[in-house]
Amino acid sequence: MSWLDALILGLVEGITEFLPISSTGHLILTESLLGVNGDAINTQRIVVQGAAILAVCWEYRARLWNVTRKLHSEHSARIFALNLLIAFVPLAVLALLFEEEIESILSKPIPVALALVIGGLIILWVERRKHEERIGDVDAIRPGDALKVGLVQALALIPGTSRSAATIIGGLFIGMSRRAATEFSFFIAIPALLAATLYKLWSARDTLSWDEGGALALSSAAAFISALLSIRFLLRFVSRHSFAVFAWYRIVFGGIVLATWALGWVNW
Repeated sequence: MSWLDALILGLVEGITEFLPISSTGHLILTESLLGVNGDAINTQRIVVQGAAILAVCWEYRARLWNVTRKLHSEHSARIFALNLLIAFVPLAVLALLFEEEIESILSKPIPVALALVIGGLIILWVERRKHEERIGDVDAIRPGDALKVGLVQALALIPGTSRSAATIIGGLFIGMSRRAATEFSFFIAIPALLAATLYKLWSARDTLSWDEGGALALSSAAAFISALLSIRFLLRFVSRHSFAVFAWYRIVFGGIVLATWALGWVNW
């Protein structure tokens, strides 16, 4: 992995992690185009994911600290923490049971492209149905709502689906406002992605090497900065627009991958 590869992959991770377009899918496709693979790339994918989630922690540091220090005294803080835990459990259980099988079968460019297209069509369907908003703020989310979003989040184990897309669209479907669904997606990413990062780092501990330290540091910095900008962009965007533009992006991008593969133009 060259330093340019590291920079590109870090930017791809940071930009796409919290947009409903699938960071894993974009990384798999980018890695295929760059022609990079092996233990260093697998480690890079794990590390930059951790860097991206740190961007959420930084952006919401005041809120997270406030919840942490009030856990013992405020009911709302305990409900907030409980909601994150409830939403995390379905993904964690299914990941422990099936993640290796899913990745071995579906972590390839063509299944990813199919998932991008199908996910885009689902987003368009949800956006076009009548949306009855009953949850306008993250603090109004109930444990039952968190469980429903958590169950949908588990679909993100399929590469190309997008954890962000699954949770945001799941939130919209059960009556959250666009901002509430987006912010809840950010918050429940913290336990989900931190746990995944730590688990994968532990599993890959025998392949870790200081030889790639500089490239990983560059990639992580790029992921952190671009993820922070992406979070702020998405919050501004959803206050005025629907998610249809992301749906069309998924459909067009996935369609191009499928077309170039079918025509033999790109050896994905």
